[in-house]
Amino acid sequence: MEIKVGIVHGAREIIVETEETAASVETAFSKAVDDGSVLTLTDDRGRKVLIPASRIAYLELGQEAARRVGFGAL
Repeated sequence: MEIKVGIVHGAREIIVETEETAASVETAFSKAVDDGSVLTLTDDRGRKVLIPASRIAYLELGQEAARRVGFGAL
């Protein structure tokens, strides 16, 4: 699933490809905003992205099962 995170006063958004479900990302986002803590996202390769919840302008969740294109999709 593709997640786009808009940052306050940021010119670009952060894009993360992850295997997490939309429900789990939404729950983590809500908890981070309520606590004023850090939103932690883990991408497909196991890297972690840490974003302070106070700096998040918006969070856009893509489709959970995106169709792959190319020879690797077989």
